[in-house]
Parts: sequence; structure tokens; C-alpha cells
Amino acid sequence: MQLDAPTLLVATALLTGMVGSLFLLSWSQARTVRALAIWGIAHVVGAFASCLLALRGTLPDWTSIGIGNAVMIGAYGLIRSGTLAFEGRPLRFWQAGIGVGVWLAACLVPPFYESAPARVMLASLLAGGFCWLSAVDVWRGRAEPLVSRYPAVVILGAYAALYWLRIPLAMIQPAPPPGFNPLQSPWLAWVCLAAMLFSLALAFVFMALTKERAELLQRRAADTDPLTGIASRRAFVTRAEAVLAGTDRPAALLLFDLDHFKRINDADGHAVGDGVLVGFCHTVQALLPGEAVFGRMGGEEFACLLRDREAAAALETADLIRRAVERLSPESLPHLSITVSIGVATTRTQGRALERDLDTLLRRADQALYEAKRRGRNRVEPALPDRTPQPRAAAFPERGTVRPDVPGLRLNGQGHRT
Repeated sequence: MQLDAPTLLVATALLTGMVGSLFLLSWSQARTVRALAIWGIAHVVGAFASCLLALRGTLPDWTSIGIGNAVMIGAYGLIRSGTLAFEGRPLRFWQAGIGVGVWLAACLVPPFYESAPARVMLASLLAGGFCWLSAVDVWRGRAEPLVSRYPAVVILGAYAALYWLRIPLAMIQPAPPPGFNPLQSPWLAWVCLAAMLFSLALAFVFMALTKERAELLQRRAADTDPLTGIASRRAFVTRAEAVLAGTDRPAALLLFDLDHFKRINDADGHAVGDGVLVGFCHTVQALLPGEAVFGRMGGEEFACLLRDREAAAALETADLIRRAVERLSPESLPHLSITVSIGVATTRTQGRALERDLDTLLRRADQALYEAKRRGRNRVEPALPDRTPQPRAAAFPERGTVRPDVPGLRLNGQGHRT
């Protein structure tokens, strides 16, 4: 099959320009995604470079060869800057400038400028290097679960390898006859075709990456309580059900309700109430094991699912949290009393299997929480089938106890009940 390099260069310029316009249009609708703008500019610059290269023989050689390749190298440097922006790393536009500067400086050396193989090797080394660095940038961010990240790495890495493959080919290729126009080279035609396909494939994966990230951020926002930063009710239910379904070990559900929270809002304002909620969450998170599922069910009510917890261990954990919350005392509001009531329900054996119904656990824990409220608040109550005597130390905490594992909190040593 005969491929015409000048025609492919023109087609590449048109396609690359359209891709760049698409990136810029997408950026105009999502101005916070700087990578879209950088990728758009890179493709527009690359389209201009393709036009200069296609006019070889019409324009002066210094323009088509020197400036055209310099602009093309700069376009690949901008693509690398776009991947850095996408990964949230510092931009390095100066690297693109260095690549352009190296090329232009080399072109000022007559032996280099007059040697087509030397020009091919340097241009391929620089362009392939920027593609490879872009692939590495995308790979380094793989902790973020984006499906299109891996196709992007493959495409960028493959294009870098294609450019670098030109280096040994340029070394072994026979010297062209005098007056030979490189645009008639079949190798250049195949490179142009690969560049066109590369631009199209890269546009797809970069757009897919930005779309997947936007969807991921939306899911995280829906699964996170905006005030406290812990799981929302929906996220808690989803994660807790997954834990219960994936274990055959006992589990415990702790249901928390801050006592007299409406009184705090009415007396000290909603800003103080919000601070109490945040401080409560920080306290609980500092005392819970890492595998615990903790979320806000609504208002001042929170829930926590603990894996591998029998009734006695769950009650001990709950009372540890109750005593830590009881000792919270904001320095600017020493009169503020913060206490919490906790209902505890543990999974029960049904025949030979454990009960794994979250709704049942929530209902039983809610009944226990109601009992804690009825019996005076600031206490831990187990669900009826799990009722066991609580440790005496739980009702009479030591005065002046300090918990250094709760950052930013001061304990006032008050062990009274409200």
C-alpha cells in the first residue's frame, strides 16, 4: 500500500487541530481541570508543526525543518506538562523549553543540520522522551482507581518506543541521494500515520480519564458527610452490609446520639454545634480500630460497625468512647457539657449461622439507645438479648484522665453524669 507523507501530514494537522479544539471546548466547561487546557494547546501547537513539516520544499528549509521540528518537540513537552497537571504535580513548562532549546541549538551546528540521520535521532530522542515521561506520570498516579489510566500508559509508552525505534533505523539506513526529499520516504509516511492514530487514541483516553475522575469525585462527595468528613448514611449502610456479608465472625453495631444537642445549638449557636459534631467524630475515630465502619446517620446520630467483636468487647469499646467524649471541654466554652448515649447490638446465632441483617442490628441498637436515653443519658446500654453487667469502672471514670491518642482535645476530668 502506497502512503503519501505530505497528504498524511495535512490530515494529521487537521485531526490534531480538531482534537485540540475539543480539549479546549471541554476545558471551557470545566475550568478547574487545567490539564484539558494544556492538552488542547499542545494539540493545536502540534497541528501547526504538522503544517510546517508538510510544506517542506515550499517553505525555506530552516522554517520547515528547524522551526517545524522545534514546534513539534514543544507540543510533546506540553503534553507532558498536561499529565503533570492532571496528576496534581507542579507544572514543568521549562522542560518543554529545554527540549526546544536543545533542538534549535543543535540546528545551529552545520554538521548536525546537514545530517538527516542526526536530525531524526535527536528529534526522536526528545519527542519519545516526553512521551515516556508522560507515561511514567500517569503510572505513578495508579493509586487513584481510574480504568483508563492503563490504556493511557500503554499508548504513551508505545508511542515513545516507536519514536526511539527510529534512532537505530536512522543509523543503519543508507544515506539518501543528493536532492532527496524526505517527504517521499515511506518511513515518514508510516510515522505520520502512527502520529495521526496516536492523537486520536490519546484524545479518547485523556477525555476518559477526566470523565472517570469527575465521576469518582461525585461518588466520593455522595459517600462523605460534608461537615464531619466521615461516611454518609448511604455509604455507611453499603460498607456495613458488605462487611456483614463477607465475614462469619461476630460483629457489633454501636449507635451514638449526642445528649441535649438541640440545647447546645440553641444556647451557643449552630457554629458551636457543628464544632461539637466535628470534635466528637475526631474523638471516636481516634479510638476506633482501623477496620471499623463509622458514619453519620443524620443530625447528631452516628453509627459504627465493629468486626470480630463479642458483646463484652463491644461494650468496653463503647464505654471507652463515652468516657472520652464526656471529658471534652472546649477551652473557649468551659461551661459546655458534651455527653453521648450509646446503644450496642451484636450479631446473634440463628441455628448454626450468624445473623447478618444490618436492619435488624440497627433496630436492636436503636432500642438500646432509647433505653440509654430513658435511663438518664451519658451511658451505654446493650440490646436486650446481649444485656450483660457493665464494668464498674465504666460508670466511675478516674478524674483527670488524659488520652494523648485523641489529638487536639483536652480532658477536664469531670466524671459526673447528666
